[in-house]
Amino acid sequence: MNTRLWRSGPDATASEPADVTVSCHRRLRGPYTGTGSLMRSLVPAVYERWPDLVGDHAIEILSVAPELKKRIGAAPGTLTSLAVPEEQTRIYAPVRTRRLAHGLVEFLDAYVTLSGLGALRLAFADVDEADHTDQEFLAILVRRTQGSPITVTVGTRGADLTDELASALSRYARPVGAPVESPAAGDVRNQDRLLRAYIDADGTSDNPDEQAAHRAADPTVRAELHDQRAAQLVRQGDWSLRLGAVPYHLEHGRDPAKAGGEAFLDAASYCARMGFWHVILDLSPRGRAVAGPERAETYWHLTGKMSTALALLGRSAEAERFYLEVRGRYIQPLAQTFSGYALAMLYTRLHPPERRDHHLAKAYVNSAVAVAALLPDRELRTFHSVFQRNGLALVEMHLGNLAESFRLVDEGLQQMDRELPAGRHRVHRSALIHNRARVLGALGRLPEALADFTRVIEIDPNYPDYYLDRAALLQKLGDSSAALADYDKAITLGPPFWEIHFNRADLRSRLGDTDGAIADLARVVELEPDQLDARVNLIGLLLETGEADAVDPLLQEGLRLAPGDARLILVRGQLAWESGRTDLARRDFDHALETDPELVPALASRATLAVESGDFDSALSDLTRAVETDPDNADLLYNRGYVYQAAERWAAAVADYTQALVLPDADVGELLRQRSLCHRELGDPVAERADLDAARTASGHAVPAGAA
Repeated sequence: MNTRLWRSGPDATASEPADVTVSCHRRLRGPYTGTGSLMRSLVPAVYERWPDLVGDHAIEILSVAPELKKRIGAAPGTLTSLAVPEEQTRIYAPVRTRRLAHGLVEFLDAYVTLSGLGALRLAFADVDEADHTDQEFLAILVRRTQGSPITVTVGTRGADLTDELASALSRYARPVGAPVESPAAGDVRNQDRLLRAYIDADGTSDNPDEQAAHRAADPTVRAELHDQRAAQLVRQGDWSLRLGAVPYHLEHGRDPAKAGGEAFLDAASYCARMGFWHVILDLSPRGRAVAGPERAETYWHLTGKMSTALALLGRSAEAERFYLEVRGRYIQPLAQTFSGYALAMLYTRLHPPERRDHHLAKAYVNSAVAVAALLPDRELRTFHSVFQRNGLALVEMHLGNLAESFRLVDEGLQQMDRELPAGRHRVHRSALIHNRARVLGALGRLPEALADFTRVIEIDPNYPDYYLDRAALLQKLGDSSAALADYDKAITLGPPFWEIHFNRADLRSRLGDTDGAIADLARVVELEPDQLDARVNLIGLLLETGEADAVDPLLQEGLRLAPGDARLILVRGQLAWESGRTDLARRDFDHALETDPELVPALASRATLAVESGDFDSALSDLTRAVETDPDNADLLYNRGYVYQAAERWAAAVADYTQALVLPDADVGELLRQRSLCHRELGDPVAERADLDAARTASGHAVPAGAA
């Protein structure tokens, strides 16, 4: 198969050799094969000159190239990252890999700037054989290095690319050079050398003679060579080899069921702890196939990792089938508690909304609680009993039973403190405190919730999510400065995390820091262009501040990503309106409302156009729909009252102005002045004078007693 090359960056058609070339074939090192190899090539020299830069990105670097820990030291730890496997109860969301990718792109960009390099040329081969993590990194790298001195060359021998990477290459790169042909058949080496070459390439060779020699080899000899290669790679000491080549060789060695199954379980367990969920869908099925159901412990643990990955990646129906397989096949208590808990989480949280059934979830988790109570080992019994009841607390919360949810979590904490050594299961203790804080917040017990959030931060100070949650609570308590401090701190604790910037933008906007809010929203759009809420909010703030020139590229990119988004279509209509193209504006307002009939700003905008053309009936129809959708909006009531007034429907106008006056953020003085005019037309001079006097008072210009 021929190799096709894509290149992005400055001089994308030039043919200078790459500064670093890596293979991304997942059979070599599993997740981040190419990205990790890039870091292994660059980081040691960068660390010698700019250790702080490496330290700032240590989490990302060590996540993709864990063996570099011997060179650069450990990253800042959290209870999650430091927990021993048997105490690991918190899992990372699938989006963690995107955060790692963004952090690594920013590391490369900072390195190029510090080093003064005129260009950095990177080449990635075998990308069609890459794991999802490498392809995700490359898609983000190609997009975010537009306009930078970083040139990226991507080589593929097939079309097996993620949609995101294929789209990025199509938009930001171009094909370069003629396709590179793969080696032809007819190699003069003998069969033994061909076989050894294939095995030494860790099964990545596309040489047809080497592939044929591997297929034709004596099975015993072939298995022995695979085992020898696995042992050689283990002695090499790079952990990432255990995620790709080592399990591959043991899968084809002399004892695939035991050695291969255990290697796949080790790899899948590590990837689950790291949040590398896509690769588990490759590792676990292969491990299940070689281990077989007879190796119960290995088989059901691999099934569990695979099912969790399926559920988190939106394939919950498939996950349920495998959980039920474990439940029906094995009687081991831990298999039953695990599968019961997992099924409960599907039905209370992970299934699509139409498939959720909190009562069925409660039935599953109740059975898990019952089995956990029968475990013979005291520590295991306590831990699993509390863990299962924590799951039950989530179900009770979803059922609206907040008091029961609080009781379950609070008693679980007390039981762990009472029955387990203080240094054990720290991750789960912190998770319980965090969950109790959330339940307390839902119960309206905000000071107690704040105390628990503060306590969990003291226990696990490097976990950014806790600061994010405490900041939201501090906003409810009215302590904006403390909330901002928590957002600021969370941003420093790990790879780029767009949600923090989105939340901080909202707070900054409320505090009148429009420039800060714009900067945060621009950061969100830079990281994740398809976050449409951030894009729409950013456009709105730019329009408010008179920076209309910056709006068009944001709007056009948004419409490219989501051509049917009603909010973006509305903005396009508003810009057309401002430029005097009322026909285009009206068409876009109509289009936006066809997509979202309850989009209040579109209803209000179309109503204003109708008023300008004298069509009061159409304007009132749109404004009435808007008021029905958002009945507590004082501005909408004022606008409808004003149209009633223009249409000489004085009583209806008075009713709207009166209703608006009692709402927050109402412009009291203006409402009273307009209502006074309506009272005049209705022949009620007493009400007219009362409104005028009240309007002057509301504006700070009270009329002296007895004045005419």
